[in-house]
Amino acid sequence: MFDILVYLFESYIHANACPASDQLARKLSAAGFEDEEINEALDWLAGLRRVAAETHPCVAPSRSAVRLYSDYECTRLSAACRGFLTFLEGAGVLDAVSRELIVERAVALSNFTITLGRLKVIVLMVLWQREQPVDTLIIDELLSSDDDEGAPLLH
Repeated sequence: MFDILVYLFESYIHANACPASDQLARKLSAAGFEDEEINEALDWLAGLRRVAAETHPCVAPSRSAVRLYSDYECTRLSAACRGFLTFLEGAGVLDAVSRELIVERAVALSNFTITLGRLKVIVLMVLWQREQPVDTLIIDELLSSDDDEGAPLLH
């Protein structure tokens, strides 16, 4: 599934440029992805679009505010993942809304262990969906992986 998400990022400059789900599924199948992976990725993307559309900007928290994670979020996101999100937010890459979308989409993947490499793909997809400008060095970091499992493959 994560390979498909990276493939979509690399293939479509803007999230809005993606074709409709049925046409996209055919293109992904023609590119060699398996049907089960395609369905997982398209369902996850549909969830991202739904949640992003329902999310309204809130009052920005102060710079000294700290995001506290629930026990369940802590079981799903390792300390390395939570630290990476804090780093991105501190660097100005993420705002509070993007961070919350990332946490929600990561927690929604109950069938997967969220490794740092997989979290990076989730971050990339949320930023892509929200069409936020991202520095090239950040994109390089998000496409790199510090762990073997779930490492995104460049296509």
